[in-house]
Amino acid sequence: MDKRRKKIIAGLAVFMVFMWLCTLVSKSIYASRLPMVSTTRTDSKYIEHIVEAEGIVEAGAKLPVTVLSGLRVEELAVQTGDKIEEGDLLFTVDLEDMKRIMEEQELAASKVQLQIDAIVHNKELAQNQKALEEARAREDYDALVRYQDTLVGRAAEGVAQAEEALEELQAENREHENDWQKEDGESKSEEELEAERKAREQEEERLQQELQAAAYAEADARWNRDNTIKDAGRKVEDVLQEENVDATLAVYREELAAARDKLAAYKTILEQEGKITSPMGGMVTDVYVQTGGRVPDTASFLLADDSVPCQFRVSLTKEQKSYVNLNDDVKLQLDGSKKTDAKVDYIEENENAPGTYTAILRLPEETGMPGLSGKMTCSKVGEKYPNCISLLALHAENDRNFVYVVSEREGILGTEYYVEEIIVSVADKNDKLAAIEGAVSEGSRIIESSTKEIKKGDVVRLSDVS
Repeated sequence: MDKRRKKIIAGLAVFMVFMWLCTLVSKSIYASRLPMVSTTRTDSKYIEHIVEAEGIVEAGAKLPVTVLSGLRVEELAVQTGDKIEEGDLLFTVDLEDMKRIMEEQELAASKVQLQIDAIVHNKELAQNQKALEEARAREDYDALVRYQDTLVGRAAEGVAQAEEALEELQAENREHENDWQKEDGESKSEEELEAERKAREQEEERLQQELQAAAYAEADARWNRDNTIKDAGRKVEDVLQEENVDATLAVYREELAAARDKLAAYKTILEQEGKITSPMGGMVTDVYVQTGGRVPDTASFLLADDSVPCQFRVSLTKEQKSYVNLNDDVKLQLDGSKKTDAKVDYIEENENAPGTYTAILRLPEETGMPGLSGKMTCSKVGEKYPNCISLLALHAENDRNFVYVVSEREGILGTEYYVEEIIVSVADKNDKLAAIEGAVSEGSRIIESSTKEIKKGDVVRLSDVS
């Protein structure tokens, strides 16, 4: 019996050991399949923003080189980036093509000259005609004045004669007013005296009417003279009136002068065997002509003005612009040189690309050369935040930000770690750190990386359980 009990106890012990080993193996297998995560904790830090943007060196000022337009370029001698001196060859001209242009220009100048000659001749004829019309108008005016003065004089004489006749009659009537005897000495009857008085009154009334008519005639003559002379004077004024300004002659003369200037310039180029040289020295920054093409009526080349220091131009995004402002101190490193201190001298939004900006940094004298590339670095230290984490631990989905934290609970195989999701808001961030706000604390173990994709509620194992 004791022997049998010992076997049972020994068998039970072996079974328990076997079960314990199976549990360990099962737990190891289960744990090995779980994602392994590494965690971090929030920390109090400053969020520093570093903006790095590449740009290019440009000329501080550009000087235009203009050449007679319309010429055909036979061979181009310079290109962008070339350093040239005054008198250096820029390009050569197709002389045969230029000779054809000269012939056309000479023909056009001849036509303009004919137009000018015709206008001048017609103008002289018009002036002669106007002088003749003026002389005739003045002659007519003088003759009309003399004639009208004569008419007025005659009318005035008629008035004087009428007045004289009336006055003589009135004097005679006064003289014979009390004459009541006849020539033979006999007395006049009352009827005779009344008839004589009426006759004298009628004669006086007639003379007064003639005087009134003569006065009216004189007034009419004077009015007619004044108006007739005024009309004649206006005709003289009309002849003397300045003609409308006609700019045709001036325009043709300007065209002729321009044509002759071009012909002179063509002849100069012909004497130079079609070689176009630079009137100044500098670096070629822009070329607007090409072999086989024609010279534009604007600048053919732009040269960097050596007297003005170069500038560094850089493009910024809207986010970068929020950390770069006018007069900010920055670091600038041009290709092949060390970092130097610089300042943002100009910044403005691009009209053709809203939301992007252009910043310009003026370089010290004798620093850089047009076409050289470089990089601008602007550093801004922001506020200090109590809860900062690595960007690797921050997740975003559907306009929300969240972090995964590790929590503990009791499971089938004992204490286990699972994933919990916490919604947070981002107060600030840069390319490495993010300042968060939400239900996280200094003790929260925030998942920074995982060997497998995880989600809320997943059981995980820790790479460091401290």
